[in-house]
Amino acid sequence: MDLREPIDHRVAGRASLALYLQVRIFSKLGKDHGMSYFEFIAKYGDRILSGTLVSMMLTILAAILAIAIAVAAGLMRMSPNPLVRGIATLYIEIFRGTSLLVQLYWIFFVLPLFGITLEKFTAGFIAVGMNLGAYGSEVVRGAILSVPRGQWEAALALNMSSGKRMLRVILPQALLIMLPPWGNLLIELLKGTALVALIAVADLTFQAKQINATTYLSAQSFGTALIVYYIVARFVITPSMRWLEGYMKRKMGRA
Repeated sequence: MDLREPIDHRVAGRASLALYLQVRIFSKLGKDHGMSYFEFIAKYGDRILSGTLVSMMLTILAAILAIAIAVAAGLMRMSPNPLVRGIATLYIEIFRGTSLLVQLYWIFFVLPLFGITLEKFTAGFIAVGMNLGAYGSEVVRGAILSVPRGQWEAALALNMSSGKRMLRVILPQALLIMLPPWGNLLIELLKGTALVALIAVADLTFQAKQINATTYLSAQSFGTALIVYYIVARFVITPSMRWLEGYMKRKMGRA
């Protein structure tokens, strides 16, 4: 899903049609099992909504953590200090080179052996946030390096300190470059939150599993989760990032 593509209402129309067809299919499957899809939603909709809210909260908190880590690690990777650069490189290599699931288990099950016990929700968003932060740090570093050299030289000519150069001149321009890939990373983050169901966080995937375990309506349970994840990614995250990108372009244009 490329955030740089212009908004195409035909795509939204096709997506809506696909969702409608899925609902019809689930409804037919439900009738075969003695429960229509609308009866399924009426009975279990509150649990689906509860799980969706947990997933959204996980996504928001993990995104905040990931962005903070990505900016810090991205800047550290560019540090002239080899120790600072080495710490950032080690973090990025570990979290990009290992499975998110293993990282989640490590944070939730292994850290207590060292006296660090985290509540499962906290462990979930920290694991997802740290994982995406490692990927995001390379986006940040690449965006900063993509700012034209002339901008660096102009800021230096104005006798700005290195901190002011970065905050007032370089980062605002780099932000425009990093927004499209960050939008895609946020969608990956949303999908990654589904793994927290494996440590019994009551998110959308966990609720779908619980409903399926009691009803055996697999298509309706997991199909509903699929629809919700798609709606959030396609109609919440993607338009929000496009709006933010347009806002930043207008602001930079006025500047």
